[in-house]
Amino acid sequence: MKKITLLACACALFLAPVVNAQEVQYVEDPAQGYIFNRMQDNWFIQATGGVGVLMSYKDANMKLGKRFLAPKANLFIGKWFSPLLGVRIGGHFEQMKGVAGQASAIGYRTDMGDEMKDGANYAGQKFNRIGVTGDVLFNVTNWLCGYKPGRFYNATVYAGASTSWNFYNDKADGSGSWKYGGQYNGVEGHHDRNFALQAGLLNSFALGKHVDLLLDLRFDMIQEHIDGWGHKTWNEYPSVQLGFAYKFGKTEWNAPVVPICPQVKDNSADLDALRNKLAQANAKIRDLENQLNDCLKKKNTPQPQTPQNNLTTIANDAPLATIYYPRGKSYITPVQMEIVEAVSEVMKGENNDYRLIGWADNYTGNDDINIKLRHDRVNGVKNALVDRGVDGGRLDTETNDDNHPYCTSLQTAPLGRCVTINRK
Repeated sequence: MKKITLLACACALFLAPVVNAQEVQYVEDPAQGYIFNRMQDNWFIQATGGVGVLMSYKDANMKLGKRFLAPKANLFIGKWFSPLLGVRIGGHFEQMKGVAGQASAIGYRTDMGDEMKDGANYAGQKFNRIGVTGDVLFNVTNWLCGYKPGRFYNATVYAGASTSWNFYNDKADGSGSWKYGGQYNGVEGHHDRNFALQAGLLNSFALGKHVDLLLDLRFDMIQEHIDGWGHKTWNEYPSVQLGFAYKFGKTEWNAPVVPICPQVKDNSADLDALRNKLAQANAKIRDLENQLNDCLKKKNTPQPQTPQNNLTTIANDAPLATIYYPRGKSYITPVQMEIVEAVSEVMKGENNDYRLIGWADNYTGNDDINIKLRHDRVNGVKNALVDRGVDGGRLDTETNDDNHPYCTSLQTAPLGRCVTINRK
């Protein structure tokens, strides 16, 4: 039992630094980029409205204020695939006001002459465009400044294309019904559809986790025959719109998780001390192994009868038993009480007297606490033995103010919180 206890102490001394070592931590690393979210994440709806101004080369003959009051609206649904890249598709409505060089242009209106600077050679026009549009979105703020959850302002540039169907009023004074297409020499169906390319800057201001205020500065290049048949030019159409966006479900992004290993302290002095402890522990282990092998050989070899006094000497080399206690406690735990009961049976079968010694480690607590612990522990063991039929006159109690021989450091302090029972 003594040799096994020594072996356990040596192993505990050797393994103590390993137990106190720091563990590897796993954290998100934004430097590695961000992970694409699931398909159902990062969807949004956007609704905007504002005004635009048609700027074909003949429109300068109309007063700017009259052209600029033309309404415009968009409704989009879209998704962000990463903090930088997204798409949106939707529908748009635009009312166009401008000047045509001939009556064959779509939306020709004769009653708009008072809105023109010079109406002698030009005719006013007014028509509506309804169509579908799609854009690719790129978040410039996240690209330049890095992704930051909950950022108040984001600047997004976009570019895309659209197709529109044109509707005009069949009465010059605007009192008629709106029809699809246009006329050329009295034939319906001309100028009915055109295409456009667009780009813009979408400014987002976060009002909450799921709601943004939008300011959309947009510029369209419209493929057009609206200035009259045969004029298939590209007309500029800038616009300003305000609106709101609602973001569904998950709105944030996660970076890849990477392990962070604790930094290794390069301290040669500590390393040399650890090597010395390792060498000492290995030497103790080899010595214990040799002793265990000797014990096994003696056990398997017939031994001559040993006089009683020699047996007593061997028995006195080690305590009959050791009772261990939790830190700062003097009560006997249920497991240790089983040892006390076993010791009482041995004592009742012998004629020996016994010495009970109370211990407490000096690495914790203070002198007043430890003195009381030593007295309470040794007296508690004596009382427990007496309760189990052992003659109290055979039990001598004392305390030892030094540390137990096995208690050599704070790590081995639990070995010094005990009561040892020896044969006298």
